[in-house]
Amino acid sequence: MKKFIVRPSAILLSLAFTTSVFASDMQPDYQKLVNQAYQLYKNDKSGTVASYIPELATYSPNLYAITLVTVDGKVYSAGDTKAKFPLESLAKVFTLALALQQSGNDTVLNKIGASATGLPFNSVLGVELQANHTGNGLVNAGAISAVSLIKAKNSAEKWQLIANNLDAYAGGDKLEFNNAVYKSEMATNQHNQGIARLLQSYGRLYDNVEDSIDVYTRECSVDVSTEQLAQMAAVLANYGKSPLTQQQLLSHELLKPLLAEMTTAGMYDASGNWLYKVGLPAKSGVAGGVIAIAPGKFAIAAYSPPLDNNGNSVRGQEAIRYIANQAKASLFEKY
Repeated sequence: MKKFIVRPSAILLSLAFTTSVFASDMQPDYQKLVNQAYQLYKNDKSGTVASYIPELATYSPNLYAITLVTVDGKVYSAGDTKAKFPLESLAKVFTLALALQQSGNDTVLNKIGASATGLPFNSVLGVELQANHTGNGLVNAGAISAVSLIKAKNSAEKWQLIANNLDAYAGGDKLEFNNAVYKSEMATNQHNQGIARLLQSYGRLYDNVEDSIDVYTRECSVDVSTEQLAQMAAVLANYGKSPLTQQQLLSHELLKPLLAEMTTAGMYDASGNWLYKVGLPAKSGVAGGVIAIAPGKFAIAAYSPPLDNNGNSVRGQEAIRYIANQAKASLFEKY
C-alpha cells in the first residue's frame, strides 16, 4: 500500500490559504471604523453652512454625526446622532422610489429620465438644454417632476402618501415636519417655481404647478436624525426590505435603477469624483446630510452642515469615504 507523506510546508500553505479566505470574509469592526472616521474629521472646519434657505443658516456648523446600519439591523454610531435636520434633497431618493413602485421603471425613465445633467442641481438652463428637460429624478427639475408623477386624488393625499413612505423607510417612526424650514423655503423658492413653470411648458409636469411645488417643499422639510436616516438608507442596502420591520418597500428589480440614479447624480457635480474615490451610490442634501449604500452589506448616513462648492457636506463626505475605503466596500473592489 502506497503511503502519502504530508509535508509541514503543505500544511502551512493550507492553513495560510484557509486563514486568508476567512480573513477576507470577516466583517470589519464597524464601530471602530465609525469612531476613527469621527475622530479624524471632527476638527475639520472647512465648508459653509447653506444660507440661501435662511432657516438652514441657523444650524450649528459644529454638528457632526455618523451612523452605519448593516443589512441585519446592527447600528454603529458616533457624534451628534440624535440631532435633527431637514432631509432637503435626500427626500428625492425616497419619493423617486415611490414613483418607481407606483408607475414602474419604463414610465419613470420616459417621463423623468436618468441622465447626468452636467449642470448644478437647481439649474434652469438644464431644463432648456436637456432633451428630456428633467435630467434625472435627483436634480430639482426631475425631483419636482417625480412629485407631480405620484398618483393621488389630490395634493393632500399625495403629501400623505409621500410622508407615509418616508416613515416606512424609517422603520415606522413618525418623522417630524419642520414648519419653520418649510415656511423659509416657501418664501424663497421662486427659482423652483420657475423650474416648475418651464417643466409645465414642455409637458414634463404631470400635476398642478402650485401643488407640485408645495408638496416638493414639504418633503424637503421633513426632519430626521442621523440614526433615522441610516435606517432609511439601510432599506436600499438590504435589497428594498427594511431591516427593522422586514417590510419589502421596493422590489429588487426597481432598486437597481434607483441605485443607478444615485450613482449617476446623487452627489451632483461631484458624482464622478465620488464614484472614482468611493465607488458607492450616494445622495446628499444641502442641510448637511449624506447617505451611501453598500448593497448587501450596510448603509452609512453622515451629518455635518458645512458644505463644499457642490453643495455636499465636507465632513459627511470625508467620513463616508474613509469608512467605505477601509471596509473595502466599493462596487469595484473585486477588480
